[in-house]
Amino acid sequence: MMFFSSILLALLVVLPLAAPPARAASDRLPLSVPDSDWRPLDQRWDRGLQVRLETALRQNPLWQSLVIEGKMAVGLVDLNDPKAPRYARVNGNTMMYAASLPKIAVLLAACQGFEDGTLRESPQIQADMVEMVRRSDNFATNKVIQQIGLRKIGEVITDPRYRFYDQGKGGGLWLGTGFGLHVEQNLEPLKNLDHAATVHQVCRFYYLLAYGRLINPKRSRQILKTLAFPDLDDKFMKALGKSVPLYQMYRKSGEWRTWYSDSVLVWAGPRRRYVLAALIDHEQGEKILQELLPVMEGILRASLPMRPGPAR
Repeated sequence: MMFFSSILLALLVVLPLAAPPARAASDRLPLSVPDSDWRPLDQRWDRGLQVRLETALRQNPLWQSLVIEGKMAVGLVDLNDPKAPRYARVNGNTMMYAASLPKIAVLLAACQGFEDGTLRESPQIQADMVEMVRRSDNFATNKVIQQIGLRKIGEVITDPRYRFYDQGKGGGLWLGTGFGLHVEQNLEPLKNLDHAATVHQVCRFYYLLAYGRLINPKRSRQILKTLAFPDLDDKFMKALGKSVPLYQMYRKSGEWRTWYSDSVLVWAGPRRRYVLAALIDHEQGEKILQELLPVMEGILRASLPMRPGPAR
């Protein structure tokens, strides 16, 4: 019975996971834009969006206090115009413990291994990847980690093609142990963390993914399918509720003790397309993340250009 369950889960990665409405090619992920329109995320920083983000965080006394203390970090990428995305962040390079969120590094390393031929792509490992991401299953995660190796995951994270970890910029995304298993360790060099992230690097992960630039468009599509249909109804998911279909959300979160993290790529129609990542170190982190998402969506709605109305 377990064998057939694994096969079914693997098919959910390989095959379309739903029958979403037909859309124009330009509306589908991963996006394809001319090289002349492509810029790294750092070059997409937008002053107006930055001011709105900082103002919104200041209006909540608790959020403002956490930001000042370096215990709250937020990154927001507006993708409503794929040729001209906008980016803002607060404490963007502040590295924090991120619990299960760095499992996205395992996902990337596995798909890189498939592409390079160093890891065999089987129904079982695909099923484990689904469990690792959508349900954050630690047992399945450890199985995938053991097949890749922590050192190899670290090499992919620091690969010049991706640079998801950079000591010169405060660190970044890192996975230095398994989950619940600490037989092998490859701890992060700056703060000796085992599971770490910065919102800047998490936003970069989704940004590159949205444009098909994680490995290549084919593997980016595979990663997107694995991240879709999140199965844990908490944090950002709780805030989104049923307002966005599950096939239009790509998400990974984490939590342990007072550390809460969440990240999502929402692709829900021409005026609701964004990446949001946040890291919180506070006992009310769950509540903060639930309240944060609608505030961030409000910022994006307020800064969208008005559509022309009918002639009068």
